[in-house]
Amino acid sequence: MKRLLLAAGGGGDAITATVIHAALHSPGTPALVLTYAWERLVVDPVPGPRRTTDFTGIERAAPELALLTEKSAPIAPAGSLLPRLSGALRPRLGLLDPYDGTIGLARQIRAAAHWCRADRIDLVDVGGDIVARGDEPTLRSPLGDALAVAACAATGIPTTVYVAGPGLDNEVPLPDLLPRLGAPAFTLDPVHTDGVTGVFDWHPSEASALLVAAARGVRGVCGTRDAPRPLLLDGTAAGVHRLTLERVLELNPLARALADCADLDTAEDVSRTICGFSEIERERHRAAHAHPRDDARRECAPLVNAPLRARYAAWERGTRADGIEYVTTRRIIEELALSGAEAQALLHELGRATPPRRVPPLWRLVVD
Repeated sequence: MKRLLLAAGGGGDAITATVIHAALHSPGTPALVLTYAWERLVVDPVPGPRRTTDFTGIERAAPELALLTEKSAPIAPAGSLLPRLSGALRPRLGLLDPYDGTIGLARQIRAAAHWCRADRIDLVDVGGDIVARGDEPTLRSPLGDALAVAACAATGIPTTVYVAGPGLDNEVPLPDLLPRLGAPAFTLDPVHTDGVTGVFDWHPSEASALLVAAARGVRGVCGTRDAPRPLLLDGTAAGVHRLTLERVLELNPLARALADCADLDTAEDVSRTICGFSEIERERHRAAHAHPRDDARRECAPLVNAPLRARYAAWERGTRADGIEYVTTRRIIEELALSGAEAQALLHELGRATPPRRVPPLWRLVVD
């Protein structure tokens, strides 16, 4: 028997699901984490989620259940870090294909439950947009979460929803979010993160990185690449809230409206009606216009000919002057528009610096 977890939003939620699994069941308990291949444009330049047919090396455990392995690979021009993640995490990773909507996802989840011999599902979200009402001005990515909720409901399999690190995705304002979640069920500890800390050296998930940092005791103001304003890592950031699926359906009108959705195009239309936008459409717009690093190149243009360490020092002083104490690896790489070789060299140097800059999985900003 394997525990069955579902990463609600794709991307870094699979990492968070691994942390929640460690807290609930211990890391050594066999588990399967189902996740979308729906990753940032910096990883996958093709808008929207990937289908199972967008990968080679998929392992078919059942006709409706596709497993990812280290030998899996996205078919160009698509990109994905899920094959690498499948080798770094203890649970197996299964691929959710949302192109047949809620109905298709429910078939895939039932197949996974049968393969795992699981009689219940743990549905995991980092940040809290899974309980979004759709009208929040900072909401960016509600569709994947809502489809996951609707699909779990359609299976009829008992499902518990876990929201970890409320507010860390910067989508639903914390004052609005906490009353919906109630008191935390438990708080994550450093031991729960032991199996995932290293993945943030190469994986760009920021909300999951902040959750792991909070669980490891990091406290202070943190700046991420995606967030429009800094986030405070405090005692609430490592909290995990447990909700019934029924309660989440009450809170999430998009999930309710997707109950009988049969394809992703229809799901987009429902999202436009409920939330006023489609995140896939926004991805199409971004992909069609600017390279993900264009803005960063313009921002650091005055320093482009300076030595790498001098460029970082100037950026560090400016960022620290904004009151930010910690940053993610992704923010360093993207705001300085670093190549792969530059990023490796700089992060290696910072890892050996005095005073210490590395506070896994974040970096401390220090102004001499």
